[in-house]
This record gives sequence, C-alpha cells and structure tokens, in this order.
Amino acid sequence: MSGFFQSFIDNFLNFFSWDVLSATLTDPVNWGIIGTLVLLEGLLSADNALVLAVMVKHLPKEQQKKALFYGLLGAYIFRFLAIGVGTFLVKITWIKVLGGAYLLWIAYSNLFMKKHDDEGGEVKNKGLSFWRTVLAVEIMDIAFSVDSVLAAFGVSDKVWVLFLGGILGVLMMRGVAQVFLKLIDKIPELEKTAFILIIVIGLKMIAGAFGFHISHVVFFSVIIALFGGTIILSMFRKKDESKSVKGS
Repeated sequence: MSGFFQSFIDNFLNFFSWDVLSATLTDPVNWGIIGTLVLLEGLLSADNALVLAVMVKHLPKEQQKKALFYGLLGAYIFRFLAIGVGTFLVKITWIKVLGGAYLLWIAYSNLFMKKHDDEGGEVKNKGLSFWRTVLAVEIMDIAFSVDSVLAAFGVSDKVWVLFLGGILGVLMMRGVAQVFLKLIDKIPELEKTAFILIIVIGLKMIAGAFGFHISHVVFFSVIIALFGGTIILSMFRKKDESKSVKGS
C-alpha cells in the first residue's frame, strides 16, 4: 500500500520537475501532440465557450469577466488533478480498455445518435447571483473537460504534454470560439472528423492496453490524412452544390 501511495505522489511530482518540463518543451514530437490536443479541444468545444458566455450574460460587465476567469481557473485546477490521477490510473490495463471503450461510445453517440432540440441548444439565463453563477460555470467547465481530458490520455501519458495541451486548448477555446464556429460553419464536415479522430484515439488506447503501440509517425499521418481529406471533400461538395445551383 505504501508503494501505491509513493507511486501516486511521484506521478504528481512530475508537474514540479524542471527536467520533465525541459524534456517536454525540447521534444518536437511533444509539440505535435500538444498541437493535436489544442486543435481537438477547439473543434469539440467552441460552442461550449458560447454556452458559458450566455451563463454569465445577466451579470454586470466587470463581473462577467471575473466569473469566466474563476471558471477558467477552476478548469485548470480540475485538469491538474485529473491529469495527475489519470496518467497514473491509465497505466492499468482494464482502465485503458474502459477509457478507450468510452471514447468509442462518445464518438458513436455523437456521429449516429445526436439529436438537436427544437430550441437550437439555447441556454436559459437563470439570473443567478455572482457566486452561484461562478459555481454553475465551474460545474459546466468540469463537465466539458471530462471527455477532452480522457481523449488526451489516449494520445500521451506525459503530464506536461497533457497539461499544456489542455490549458492552451481551453484558453484558445475561450478566446477564439467564434473563429472555430465559423470554421465549422464553413467546413461542417470538420465536426464529424473530430469525432472520427476520437475513434482513432480510442482504438489507440485499447491497442496500447494489449501491448500494440502505434508510432507517432503513423498517428500524425492519420491526423493529416483525416483533416486534409475532409477539406478536399468539402471543396468537392461545394463545387457540386454550385454546379447544381447553376444547373437549376
């Protein structure tokens, strides 16, 4: 039991190790993984940033910024704890398999079972007090973080890679949500591609649990092929649509 707790503590100490951080920042492969996590976070969570904006809309301007800042801080603390615990637990085979299966379920449910409500996903403004609004934002941030954190475990097991990818992704998602929404609006196929990537990550996690490891070269090649293919297909779709409009 003492060995278990020591391993658990050692895992968190990686956050405070300069050698671990330095090795992370100087490895180009790690930056490729971080970039993948940031892109995935942006594509999957752009609309979440707008949900949070609506949740604080009833507050005065200066309190809106504070509420969102506290929510952001809470999201970072949650990620710190979740990554520290998760990178330790994900080494256990059955947890890897369960995590991979859950990612496959997320992708399947969003690709084939997702239903849009009649209100277009509108969020009701409840007019809560400042601290109750902060609490609501915190809870929503954590709910939004769970799936993306789990997906990140399928990509890497290095705490600083996961943490940097997570915090940069959340920060960018808050700052350029409109950019990603416009990108998805322009190329709607990208949303499906993001969930197909989650399927790849889920399968990668399950394969890793049984000793089959996919190289970074293969993984990045799949990412480039997925997103490159999506953009090309979108261009052909728009050409076909423009031809049909001209033909009519």
